[in-house]
Amino acid sequence: MAGVTLLVLAGNCTYLVLSLLVIAFVQSEKRTGNMVGLQYDCLQNPLGAVRLTFEKAVASGSDPATFNGKDWGATTIFRDFLIDKGCLSQVPILSSESISWLKPNSLVRFRGMIQDMLGNEFYVGAYKDGSIWRTNKFMDVSQFPMCSSSDMQIWERRLLYCVPVPGQNLWVDYSSKPLINQYENLTILQKEKRQREDDSAIDHMDLSECVGSLCNKKMREGGSIADSSQQQEPETVGTFSITHKMTDFDKNYLPCLVKIYDSPESEMKLNDIVEFVGIFTFGAELEKGGFDEVYDGLCEDALVHRPSAKIPCLHCFIHRKLATDELLSSSFTPEPKSHLVKEIRKSLLGHLTSVIGNDGLAAHFMLLHLLSKVHARVDSVAVGKLSLNLTSFNEESISVFGNRISVAVKKLLPFTHHIPLTVEYLNSTSLAPRKDYQTDRLETAVLQLAEGSHITIDETQLKAGTLNSTGVENAMLLKNLIELQKVDYDFKYYKMEMAADVQLLVLSEVKSNILPADIVLPFQPSSVCESEPVPLEALEAWRWYLATLRSTAHSIEPEMQKVVEDDLVAARQADRSLGSHDFSRWLTVGRLISASFGETCLSLDHWEMVKELERLRRERLNWKLMGCLSASTS
Repeated sequence: MAGVTLLVLAGNCTYLVLSLLVIAFVQSEKRTGNMVGLQYDCLQNPLGAVRLTFEKAVASGSDPATFNGKDWGATTIFRDFLIDKGCLSQVPILSSESISWLKPNSLVRFRGMIQDMLGNEFYVGAYKDGSIWRTNKFMDVSQFPMCSSSDMQIWERRLLYCVPVPGQNLWVDYSSKPLINQYENLTILQKEKRQREDDSAIDHMDLSECVGSLCNKKMREGGSIADSSQQQEPETVGTFSITHKMTDFDKNYLPCLVKIYDSPESEMKLNDIVEFVGIFTFGAELEKGGFDEVYDGLCEDALVHRPSAKIPCLHCFIHRKLATDELLSSSFTPEPKSHLVKEIRKSLLGHLTSVIGNDGLAAHFMLLHLLSKVHARVDSVAVGKLSLNLTSFNEESISVFGNRISVAVKKLLPFTHHIPLTVEYLNSTSLAPRKDYQTDRLETAVLQLAEGSHITIDETQLKAGTLNSTGVENAMLLKNLIELQKVDYDFKYYKMEMAADVQLLVLSEVKSNILPADIVLPFQPSSVCESEPVPLEALEAWRWYLATLRSTAHSIEPEMQKVVEDDLVAARQADRSLGSHDFSRWLTVGRLISASFGETCLSLDHWEMVKELERLRRERLNWKLMGCLSASTS
């Protein structure tokens, strides 16, 4: 009986040793990413896919020296996973909310505007670890020791400093809330699994003292099983270990340093809104000074002017420029059918009319203004823009209708701004971005805006005063923006013109002298009643309408072109004050009216609407002028 007991104990001891060895092996493989189940886990272990595709390419006979600027198969895997298999929606979005639960070295998305282009960064792309080729692509630091050798390959990657889009309204929801619970559940399961493994190991250790001593002997001899402190995986940085470092920026304004690989520079430009998908890191290694000796020489200059290590970094696999309609978070994505578009147009026009005191003419021009977009540039002319100057505001009306208009625009457009134009504002505010050569950074400013942004300028507060040199420069910047859709960026030794596509609405007492708008219209409200609350379904339909139809293609058939030409000639003969600017504005209004009905060709009915709107506008201007003359004579 004693022999049987000894055999059982010996068998249990052997089983326990083997079990612990297996556990240690599994944990070791997890640390190095060699687990078969994780090799193509693109979400949680993207670096595993990078490494394995690199090793596969090298094993097939490819020379790592030829990989600079090329994809050896890693990007192809992620493109297949994200696009071909439709898994992009599974990738969480990096934001000020999600950064507290996102795992470093996992796959994330970041949506933002390119605020600065920091140039290229040199890094060790491939090197030999003994006889084994390894890569540092898509990483901040090397995972293995490096020594300088002739086999070391120095590659380049581009650095983009990206920020949340300026003026982004709250309804533009970039959050990953549906994925938070999924992540938390996965974390709980992983913790429970580790706890069960630990409890099981403890239970086995309590079976016999001799088993414990035998295991300790194996650990000392083989070195494959570490002590408890060494067994813990280098887990991802937790909630508090990330967020406590976020001291260099507003918690609601999360920037991101994006590193671009294998992509031509012409694909992206300053102020583009881009969605990046790649590996998320937080830069903790940079703070610790965890560079190899080889890295010190390469990165010393780059780190002087790069952003703080206390911002997230994304090593980009794929990216795409986002249009306005792709920023909508609603599920309202219908086919732009004619009858549906007309119904939405009618309801939106009714809403705008209610917002601005039942001024139907102003509501029509407001609708066209919100649909405007720069479609082309001919010499210095930005074709498609339609700035609007509503006049006849006073302190009482601006406090009521100015606020209503601002709130309505915020609910309809994704990126909006409000400028209270005063002498003090012009004299003290930096409107144009400036290059700081000491930090080698582009300092952002009010007029560094993304395409499709909207600015409401309240000029009713502008009183008599003296502009200093900054004020004069700012006034000229605003004039060039509204006339030419261009902003001069200040590079100290020279100015660089940057094209813009910004809608400008000016609210003033009289026609603005600083901001010459395309459409000037006296504002004539007939009611001050509050508009009714708008259902979310209606808001989503209006947002879709404005985002989709502003990019509608447009053409004029030959027959219609002849009608337009004859009408322009007749108008010129009747009023010699009309010029090319007026006729260009009429054609823009015609295009926007066609677009507002979901049409791509200018029809005779739409052209007649153009002429009628222009007649009513000029009539109101004349009435206003006559009223002013009567008041001055009396």
